[in-house]
Amino acid sequence: MIEVDNVGMVYRAASGPVEALRGISLTVADGEFIALVGPSGCGKSTLMRIIAGLRPASSGRVTVNGKPVTGPLSTVGMVFQSAVLLKWRSVLDNVLLPAELSGLDPRRYRERALELLALVGLADFAQQRPGELSGGMQQRASMCRALILDPPILLMDEPFGALDAMTRDEMNLELLRIWGQGGAPAGQRKTIVFVTHSIPEAAFLADRIVVLSPRPGRVTSVHTVAIARPRGVQTRADPELGRLTLQIYDELSGAARKP
Repeated sequence: MIEVDNVGMVYRAASGPVEALRGISLTVADGEFIALVGPSGCGKSTLMRIIAGLRPASSGRVTVNGKPVTGPLSTVGMVFQSAVLLKWRSVLDNVLLPAELSGLDPRRYRERALELLALVGLADFAQQRPGELSGGMQQRASMCRALILDPPILLMDEPFGALDAMTRDEMNLELLRIWGQGGAPAGQRKTIVFVTHSIPEAAFLADRIVVLSPRPGRVTSVHTVAIARPRGVQTRADPELGRLTLQIYDELSGAARKP
């Protein structure tokens, strides 16, 4: 579904060029859940924006479903660390916003929006304003907004990083449920690329974990997560999750200690 081929990114700053990414190559299969981890400033968010077509790469190329990415993609839904809901609009109207911005009739998507809100437990809050919702509820609404046009690809840039630990755990389970683990064939699942600073979160959610080096970001390793699905609360006590978390932590710690 996604192919990143030797992608590099150099920013032009007043003090001189800043190399954010160097020679990034990876593939993501249809319906696969990929997590990106790495130290702060290694270019994870930049890579996500390049894949989405929001920023052109300085070198290399990205293809989605076999077509080169040359601009913003309608086949991609994005969820950011902040919910970024419009405070003067109701939750329902925030969810319908992508349809409006795409020039579509939002009335045609109202039923789907209400179904999505019900799916994430917000059916009773459709007419509330974002300021009346908790942080976790706002992120649920943000996920609904990203899903309203039913994009086959979901790019998530540290979507739960600002939440407390318990809410974050709940949102992890919610995301897996929306993704369809255990209940939908792989070909019917969305393709997800998920950026996180939390190695345990990456191991809990993903099929594979891509580890990036300190800036300029490069792929240093790719780990297959050998933990059965469906995954639930008990999975957090799985010895394999702990082993993999420690292995990746040691990799990142070793990279940080290098001169």
